Amino acid sequence: MNKIAIIGAGTMGNGIAHVFAQSGYKVSLIDISQNALEKALATITKNLDRLISKEKITPNVKDKTLQNMRVYTSIAEGVQNADLIVEAATENLDLKLKIFKQIDEAAPKDAILASNTSSISITKIASVTSRPDKVIGMHFMNPVPIMKLVEIIRGYSTSVEVTNTIMELSKKLNKIPVEVNDYPGFIANRILMPMINEAIYSLYEGVAGVYEIDTVMKLGMAHPMGPLQLADFIGLDVCLSILNVLHGGFGNPKYAPCPLLVNMVNAGKLGIKSGEGFYDYAKSRKAENIAEQFI
Repeated sequence: MNKIAIIGAGTMGNGIAHVFAQSGYKVSLIDISQNALEKALATITKNLDRLISKEKITPNVKDKTLQNMRVYTSIAEGVQNADLIVEAATENLDLKLKIFKQIDEAAPKDAILASNTSSISITKIASVTSRPDKVIGMHFMNPVPIMKLVEIIRGYSTSVEVTNTIMELSKKLNKIPVEVNDYPGFIANRILMPMINEAIYSLYEGVAGVYEIDTVMKLGMAHPMGPLQLADFIGLDVCLSILNVLHGGFGNPKYAPCPLLVNMVNAGKLGIKSGEGFYDYAKSRKAENIAEQFI
């Protein structure tokens, strides 16, 4: 495997592209928006400069990383020679099914198709392709260049060979892969999202304030970031989508999203990406500070 295509130039997509390119792979970063691609390259460059300032990489590594990347606005053009395609689009089932149909038609027949989905069924995604044995989940953690974990999700038809290939590939990215089976939320979000949801319920019911809830979890449980701050970092819309997948998949009321979360998403208060969530990022440098403690 040498040629990697990444679909989606958002936070996760540009992070995944960064990691592959820095590890020496030829990367095609694909997005329908030219503006999103330009923003992604600017973000990757900024993160590489930050790593240089912290003496984690050299300027030569930065130059080689950027040289390994090409950008495309066409899926067909971007994936035509790829050995592996990693989809990192918005956490929306219909959109992912549409993208995988396009990838399946355009990509080489022996290419592996992966999704960075944080909760959607790999088996469902694979069902719209002609190669379900070659479809797998690669759930990277945010921020991708720093976080070591990759959840490798094996769908119902994913072959052992493909699973082993992606496990080994993840190790070459200096990541720690963990294989899990295809059930709603996998492991990371099946455990994380109920905790975040309970923190939001605690705020909703007036048990404690935002600062108090986050401080208890940071100082009492040794979490690097409180659950409400983490929800802002993930995106409240993403948290809501994952909780809806868990609730629908298991039919268990314990996964039902808190009404406060639903209202905030409906009001456009999505966290860092919108400038306001449980914290007001427009009035402070908190969003920048959060990023800088990782990168």
